[in-house]
Order: sequence, then structure tokens, then C-alpha cells
Amino acid sequence: MPSAYPRHQDTAQASVEHPMKIQPRPILTSIVATVIALAFCANTKAAEVNVLASLAIKPVIETIGPSFERTSGHTLVTRFELTPVVKRQAEDGAAFDIAIANPSHIEDLIKQGKLATGSRVDIAAFGVGVGVRAGAPKPDVSSPDAFKRALLSAKTVAYVGEGTSGEFVRGLLGRLGISEVMKEKLKPAGVPASLASVAAGEAEIVVMPVPLILSHTGVELAGALSPELQDNIVMTAGLSTSAKDAAAARAFVEFLMAAEVTTVVKAKGYQRLTQ
Repeated sequence: MPSAYPRHQDTAQASVEHPMKIQPRPILTSIVATVIALAFCANTKAAEVNVLASLAIKPVIETIGPSFERTSGHTLVTRFELTPVVKRQAEDGAAFDIAIANPSHIEDLIKQGKLATGSRVDIAAFGVGVGVRAGAPKPDVSSPDAFKRALLSAKTVAYVGEGTSGEFVRGLLGRLGISEVMKEKLKPAGVPASLASVAAGEAEIVVMPVPLILSHTGVELAGALSPELQDNIVMTAGLSTSAKDAAAARAFVEFLMAAEVTTVVKAKGYQRLTQ
């Protein structure tokens, strides 16, 4: 069956279209692919798996998606949104088989009966960092004081206006006591637009999840925030109670959690919660 991957909708990119950097090289070795194929493909009927996921997990899903399709015979159809939008769309009756968002959102959807009880799986966690235009000087952000100086020295600071990381950034400015002075410097936007503004030199720095900074051409990671300031954001999956093929949906979640896929997870800037 021909693959529809990466057939996905990314409505958060409506205003600025700037795709993530995806390398078209095989990520999993033939041995890993064989192991996963044996685990997930035996006597499995091909199905279409609809994934409604946070943009924060996009780099991982787009990297391993083709391998899952080849080894399982299933087809992935992905839709990436800001995390609060994932929850909102699920509540409003959007069709999906798997939702990936923050743990609190997944728990709420389980309580509402939108996701199956007992289907919650914590996939990975990531931190927030600072990105700059490729080739530009990288500010020191290794301590709270250094990060504060970097913010105050920057002429413009991009960040995601809506979503978990945006809420975290605004709270961080309050903790540092610079909310008011930073108001004129902030450039809130969506994920693609924020990264594009830094790549184009329109914003001096961006404060955003580390994996999204790493995945974007033209933007380089200056550094992750120090432990004193850091907030590790968790991505959690849940299966829809209306999934067309629960077994196929479950197979993809299990694929995401496979030990071999952890290599990809780490390379993209995430960590497993068990580590």
C-alpha cells in the first residue's frame, strides 16, 4: 500500500510556512527494523493511524514515521498543533486515534471519556533553551544571572505566544523580575514564525523547547536553561475511545517507546522519563 507519510496538516504554520529540517536518511538500522517488524507486523491488518500531536514532539514523529510505516504496513496521518489546541480539538470532537500532549491534558481527556482509561504513556521530556541565528554570537545562558543578562541585552526576543512553553517563558520573566522591561522586546508568534524570525535576523534570540530549536535550519542552540530555571515538559500519549483500529494505534505508541527508538529521541534533544 503506498505510504501517505508525511501527509500531515500543521495548522500552526498557517501564517508562516517554514518546515522543520528533516534528513531523508534511514534512522533505524536493518536489525532494529527487523526487531520492530517482528514485534508489530505479524498477522496485522494494515490500517490508517491518525495522530493528533503537539508540535513539540514533531521532530521525533517525522523522523521515525517512515520506519513505522515500512515495518508495520500501517499508514500514519499526522496533525501537529500547539499543545492546548490538541486538547481543544479533541474535546470538540476531532477525529483521531492517538493524542499526544501534556500529561494534564491527557488526564483531562481521559476523565472526559475522549481517551481510553489506562492508555496513558509518557513518551519523553524536554527542556527549554535559547536559539540564535546560525553563525551569530551565542550568549551565555548557563546560569540565571547569565540568562537574565542575555534577555536584557537582546533587542528582540521571539517565543511561542500560545502553548506550554509560552506560558513557561512569561512565568520565567516574572521570576527574574523583568516582565515589564521585556514587554517591548518580546515577539510572540507560532513555532514556525518564531524560528523563522530568528533565522532571518528579525529577532535576536528565541526562547523555545530545545528539540524545536535543534530541528530548524538557520537557527542554532546557544544553550539550554540552567537547572535552577529549567522546566522539563513531558509529552504523553493516549488512545482515543473512538479509534478506528485500536491495535494499530497501540502499535505506534509501542513503537515510540521501543528501546531502539530511544536513540532517535536523544538525538532530537529529548530524554526518556526513566533515565
